[in-house]
Amino acid sequence: MNHQDTAAALLPLLGGAGNVRTVGHCMTRLRVEVADRSAVRGAELRALPGVLGVVEDGESWQIVLGPGTVARVAPELERLATAESPAESLAERGATLRERQRARNATPGKLFLRRLAQIFVPLIPALVGCGVIAGVTGLLANLHWLPALVPALSAIASGFMSLIAVFVGYRTAKEFGGTPVLGGAVAAVIVYPGVAHVAVLGRQLAPGQGGVLGALGAALLGTVVEKACRRVVPEALDVLVTPSLTVLLPGLVTLYGLMFVAGEVSAAIGRCAEWLLANGGAVAGFALGGLFLPLVMLGLHQALIPIHTTLIAERGSTVLLPLLAMAGAGQVGAALAVYVRLARDVSVRRVIRSALPAALLGIGEPLIYGVSLPLGRPFATACVGGAFGGAFVGLCHQLGYSVGATAIGPSGWALFPLLAGNHGLGRAVVVYGLGLLVGYGVGFGVTYLFGVRGPGPALSPFPGGSAPGPPLLKRRSG
Repeated sequence: MNHQDTAAALLPLLGGAGNVRTVGHCMTRLRVEVADRSAVRGAELRALPGVLGVVEDGESWQIVLGPGTVARVAPELERLATAESPAESLAERGATLRERQRARNATPGKLFLRRLAQIFVPLIPALVGCGVIAGVTGLLANLHWLPALVPALSAIASGFMSLIAVFVGYRTAKEFGGTPVLGGAVAAVIVYPGVAHVAVLGRQLAPGQGGVLGALGAALLGTVVEKACRRVVPEALDVLVTPSLTVLLPGLVTLYGLMFVAGEVSAAIGRCAEWLLANGGAVAGFALGGLFLPLVMLGLHQALIPIHTTLIAERGSTVLLPLLAMAGAGQVGAALAVYVRLARDVSVRRVIRSALPAALLGIGEPLIYGVSLPLGRPFATACVGGAFGGAFVGLCHQLGYSVGATAIGPSGWALFPLLAGNHGLGRAVVVYGLGLLVGYGVGFGVTYLFGVRGPGPALSPFPGGSAPGPPLLKRRSG
């Protein structure tokens, strides 16, 4: 199906136009918030051609379509969903069900992580684009190629990162119910060069001090002040008083307290990451590489974006991302083992062939929801492969050969242009590449030995022939 047909097929399965409240997407998932969960036909969604997986998350549904496809289907679905006027009765009933479901399932921690992800996910395309350009710029500078072009590329790559606090403030205010531009205005104080003339307790502030954590705190405080002003300021004065106080009061708090505190927290995150890998690199890498796939499955991996961004701002690179990328290597190795063992299962092998290129570039959700998670055991053995790959990279860090990423977004092979290390790009590439090979090899070997019970299409790794998870793979018999 083309993108229009896919959107048209999804809409009735989601309960129709009147049941769709919002439509959004990340790199691989279509995120649809519905009014009435019972109106969604989940089994038919999972069976729809092109759908690689379906995840229920509170009042929203996450439909895995894969990179590229989801960015084209989302606007088509949104157009179809808004083309019809929702029925008033359905809207009222949906609002009631939505509030009931939210009160039943939404814990404070889960809501916070979900909102945190919503702040940063829209920023990922810019982070990826600027990161790739930064990697190319660093490569040209190291090789002394095109020296006249390097400053221009550096400016292009660094412009967004130098103002990322403004974008984080804008998104934070929007997510928490404030005026987005006021959130950006408050957060802009952090990156304004003039803060260098401000002294707090005898110490001069530095532009950018506190980074994205400071921007988050400033915009949150601005949203609280704005909402309070809306309640007490007379309407005749609201247009002047509310914006002024929303910028002034949080701005003063940011300058005389929040920037310092957020800066200390950011520095502590960097020191903690360095200490963790320097003193327990293999163990830490094993844990991080082994646990990352479950986080991706639950959509909680986006909550790590502020940590990565903080490490890049503080240390120039994030040492955690190469470790976490090993989870994708274990996933690739596991998928290859399934491909070899189930030589007669045409449907499984077709899914693996279509999802493998994206997985090699670090986008593992198509393989997670299309192969390993429905089969069950390959998901666990993929985690083992990721754990050993992470242990290798962590051990190298512990031995003095650290590798980090100068930007976030890409993973797998796509991370090579973004690597940096304390012994130069060449050794960083070698360490990371060997880590991928360890993840591939262990993921393949463990899955080949324990992930499936034997060759043939009618075999299941679970007693009774049924696997947990969505019925995405139709097994052939005979």
